[in-house]
Amino acid sequence: MAELVSKSAFEGALPITHGDVTLSELNHDAITWVAPFKGKEAEVSDALDSQIGAPFPEPGRSSGAVVWTGPRQAMVLGATLDPIPGAALSDQGSAWACCTLEGDGAAEVLARLVPIDLRDEAFAVDHAARTLLGHMNCILIRRAPQRFEIMVFRSMATSCAHELSRAMAMVAARHALA
Repeated sequence: MAELVSKSAFEGALPITHGDVTLSELNHDAITWVAPFKGKEAEVSDALDSQIGAPFPEPGRSSGAVVWTGPRQAMVLGATLDPIPGAALSDQGSAWACCTLEGDGAAEVLARLVPIDLRDEAFAVDHAARTLLGHMNCILIRRAPQRFEIMVFRSMATSCAHELSRAMAMVAARHALA
């Protein structure tokens, strides 16, 4: 019988630091997709708030552990949920690879890879977007002015680390020349 060895999605690829920016793996104990049934949004939001202390977020926002991911869809990060009447729940823990990009210049690094406006007034703290990171689909969450959480499909973890590392190196080199 083969012995299976559990490995993280970014096994051996992270952490990476270039200049003032660090990319590190983020391990959520649980990731659950939540989709309220039509007309049940308020009830589901109340249930989330009572279970984990965070309601269902507005579009493009994050309310702590609950991150908007599309119309009437959210991901609950790091918390295990009890069944919620009026919502579909799906365990996504093995499907996503999560990392944190932080430090002065984090937004500048991401600006090379994502097609959204990352200025503070356009993508503020607790904003979330389902977007592209290079050629990969991702969920991007701004947790602090210079700290972003990035979620990609687990199969894209190595590509994500590679793309971000290249962009980090280019930004660090540019700052070194200035």
